[in-house]
Amino acid sequence: MISTRQLRYFVEIAECGNFSAAAERLFVAQSALSRQIKELESQLQTPLFERTARLPRLTAAGEAFFPKARNLLTELHKASELATQVGQGQLGTLRLSHSSTVPMSGRLLQGISGYLQSCPGASMDMVKLSSEGQLQELAEGRLDIGLLRLPVLRQREGVQIVPLFSEPLLLAVPAEHPLTLDPAPHGVDLAQLRDQAFISIPHPQRGGLSYLSAELCMRQGFFPKAARVMSRKTTQLQLIQAGFGIALLPASMQDIAPAGVRFLPLADTDCQSTVALAYRQQPTPLVAQFVEHFRTHLELPICVVPLPDSPLNCAP
Repeated sequence: MISTRQLRYFVEIAECGNFSAAAERLFVAQSALSRQIKELESQLQTPLFERTARLPRLTAAGEAFFPKARNLLTELHKASELATQVGQGQLGTLRLSHSSTVPMSGRLLQGISGYLQSCPGASMDMVKLSSEGQLQELAEGRLDIGLLRLPVLRQREGVQIVPLFSEPLLLAVPAEHPLTLDPAPHGVDLAQLRDQAFISIPHPQRGGLSYLSAELCMRQGFFPKAARVMSRKTTQLQLIQAGFGIALLPASMQDIAPAGVRFLPLADTDCQSTVALAYRQQPTPLVAQFVEHFRTHLELPICVVPLPDSPLNCAP
């Protein structure tokens, strides 16, 4: 079988025009070079060079073989570089999903933009999915990265969750809502919302923001009253603007809110929502590069979200 060494030696001789110059460039003995070419000619069953008293000259077979051999070496070099880049997480497409309440703005957008700038061989395919849906897609290998809202109702085996940052929850109301006319200086008490219609209430099989909002309301002794039209997607902003109800939304949702929605602070400073990064516990090099970039960008330790009733495990 023809070896890459033989191809490289042959191409070098053909380009240099003589054996001695090729041997110098290849840092091999001329005798070793000649031996490899003889073996190559034996395998091809035809001479590639005419050995003359002056300089070796390509035979007709050598002339035909030369461009193909050079192209093979070029393609092999490209294939080697490609394998290295993929293996080191420098090349490929990341399948990323985010919850509708995790808008691609602020620090998240900066983090993604910085990653793509630092890794020009990477690209990203982005979709929206619920927090629970992201965990399922990750566990089944159809997703690489998830950006979701805690809490999640169940941990998927083989999926790691890293809390990224927390942000305050605000009360989102229509622009003409009575609470906007005389806002309380200390913020709105959750207890004031007992009779308000919420455009998002918990789904029995989903966690995320609606689950957290309901938990906060229940601490005040009531369960959120459901509006006549509800949504757990970004369309809830349009529903609020249209006057169908209110919602507790993270501060970052202000970045994508329409003009007809007002955000009011809450009196309870414990009303916080956490954005988390999710990925498989044995990530590909491309995913590992992305996660490491986010760790550096947000200057956070790796924290693994445990199953319920387990302590939070954080590693620096």
